[in-house]
Amino acid sequence: MSKLKYKRVMLKISGEVLSDKSGQGIDFGAVDELIAKVKDLQAVGCEVAILNGGGNFWRYRDNAKSYIERQDSDTIGMLSTVMNGMVIYNALKKSGVVPRIMSGVAYDVVERFDSKFARGHLRKGRVVICAGGTGRPFFTTDTAAALRALQLDCDLLLKATKVDGVFDKDPKRSKNAKKFDNLTFLEVLEKDLGVMDLTAVSLCKDNNLPVIVTDYWKKGALVDAVKGKKVGTLIS
Repeated sequence: MSKLKYKRVMLKISGEVLSDKSGQGIDFGAVDELIAKVKDLQAVGCEVAILNGGGNFWRYRDNAKSYIERQDSDTIGMLSTVMNGMVIYNALKKSGVVPRIMSGVAYDVVERFDSKFARGHLRKGRVVICAGGTGRPFFTTDTAAALRALQLDCDLLLKATKVDGVFDKDPKRSKNAKKFDNLTFLEVLEKDLGVMDLTAVSLCKDNNLPVIVTDYWKKGALVDAVKGKKVGTLIS
């Protein structure tokens, strides 16, 4: 087993990685692919926490022009992350992995988030699913991922996206987009690169939590990241 650079990792994924091609609902084939990636991380000795988004069901910015108030819209979004978390929980359980799902909302259907209990689960090799965002409106799931990663003493925030790193412009729209192999948190803030919201970046910066942004779909990228190999973009 190769030595890991990052032993305990917060894996941040969007809700869309669980969805069908339209970006909506649940595609169980996509869920199975996520479970395989998590098991690959565990197989090399990594302790894994997951914070998932809920955009395949609801996202405030997609419904900002509706009559639903921002606080209520954000609450719907947090509940959608609980829905996704419950799917991941059941899929992990079926695959033989011992999962726990903890949340800052919906305590009657999932376990209330408690950082001490969650760290204990990770030490025992269980996967901890952090659903429900921060449990408060006006915060993104990126900020929730940074917050929970710090509460769980994670060594790395691993943000799995559609592209292999951070670019100066959208690489899917611009052929001359420049990829950054390494960035400081200050550079991310000053260049306003938009890889994470500013609150999440500031939390990581102030607490020296490194972030790797890499391609979720690239085979072996997540395992390479925790081994310290050169993938995506390292922000530190």
